[in-house]
Amino acid sequence: MRTKIRIIAITISVFFYISLIASPRIFPTGVTIYNLSKAYNGYVIFASPDAKTHLIDMNGNEVHKWDYIGFPSELLDPKVTGGKKGHVLLQLENGIGGNSGIFNNKVVGEVDWNGNVVWQWGKEAPGGEARQNHDWNRLANGNTLLVVTVDHIVSGVSEKPIADQAIYEVTPAGKIVWSWNAGDHIDEFGITPEGRELLRKVYGNGGKGPGFLTINDMQPIGSNKWFDGGDKRFDPDNIVIDSREASFIAIIEKKTGKIVWRIGGDYGNGTETNVGNANFATSPSLRPTLSNKVPRPIDQTSGQHDAHIIPKGLPGEGNLLVFDNEGPSGYPPTRISTQHGSRILEIDPIKMEIVWQYTALDSEQPVWDFFSSYISIARRLPNGNTLIDEGMNGRIFQVTAAGEIVWEYVSPYFTKYQQNSKSIFTNWVFRAQPVPYDWVPEGTPRSEITVEEIDITKFRVPAKTK
Repeated sequence: MRTKIRIIAITISVFFYISLIASPRIFPTGVTIYNLSKAYNGYVIFASPDAKTHLIDMNGNEVHKWDYIGFPSELLDPKVTGGKKGHVLLQLENGIGGNSGIFNNKVVGEVDWNGNVVWQWGKEAPGGEARQNHDWNRLANGNTLLVVTVDHIVSGVSEKPIADQAIYEVTPAGKIVWSWNAGDHIDEFGITPEGRELLRKVYGNGGKGPGFLTINDMQPIGSNKWFDGGDKRFDPDNIVIDSREASFIAIIEKKTGKIVWRIGGDYGNGTETNVGNANFATSPSLRPTLSNKVPRPIDQTSGQHDAHIIPKGLPGEGNLLVFDNEGPSGYPPTRISTQHGSRILEIDPIKMEIVWQYTALDSEQPVWDFFSSYISIARRLPNGNTLIDEGMNGRIFQVTAAGEIVWEYVSPYFTKYQQNSKSIFTNWVFRAQPVPYDWVPEGTPRSEITVEEIDITKFRVPAKTK
């Protein structure tokens, strides 16, 4: 869309880092490209820093809004709501207000199309506050899986309680019937002795935040060909997670809590080690961002988000899809490219190969034209396109398998908040979810009018004359 020349200086701190980016101060918002014949048509839902959740159509019109933020806002499949359409998981009461409340919320819940609360959870949580963040899922049995922050001592890492993350399965009545703590599995995440020492130096005396590993994604695997073929690691009830801080992707065996499949954190020297029924893959640390050769062995990811198994019935089903941010990450820190650029990777989890990828190069742009050092998602669509949220820039777009951008939207929902004692103006989008037309009430408006891409080499803002 727009050429962004970026000069980036990044510093890693305890739980976050600061990105300094030179990019245009003024740029278009709304839908800037829409190829009606090549795009997959549907709605898109996302929460924005204005503390609201927006549902838009293909021309960027807001067709519905909820006055709550979500981290993420998740519109539910009617199959798990008894056929009721337009129900959304949201954060109902933030703990300390503003954007920081997305990590310290007190109450979360499900609201209907009209904003009525039909389920909520928080007071029943340990400590009386939900502290949900990064992900949740409604299960077929009516229960809800949530990623939450908990405080406790992590053996071998801290002498005092630190912010850890757990996964809870919560019944409609609010009872926790299954739980899993990341800190209890520190030895299973592929963190090197050097990395463990770094963890101890940072967290040995305690620490707060969203979680020392930042589990930013949590997705049940669902029905898949690998399990159908006899691979029990891919049991539909097992859960895919990824860690932003430690740069690993893993599968949790729900029955035991053990890690049964993993890539990362440090990708080592190109070897693969099999431990029991788990397949712990490593490959060269150097991250060849500019390489477009596929298939090829998995290479180093850094600060990745939204790792999940592509659902049955979609192109690439059974493969793992992930937004590889190339944000600072890792214990020890991963090596990242001189020319920063994010990637979308589709990975065969059995062969441990990258079988498809997207970078800005695939859209005939410089590699740095597609880059989000944190947040963001990638989702496969029924026609083979991939919906991408370049989160830190509030840009949501669709690409074909060949990398052609056929739909693009830049969020116009900005707000000001404090970062490092400075007031900043931002339109970040943590996650965007594609929503089929039949998941919302009948009669919801929608527009499908082609938007031709502007030739930016010829477009000029008219100069004012006296």
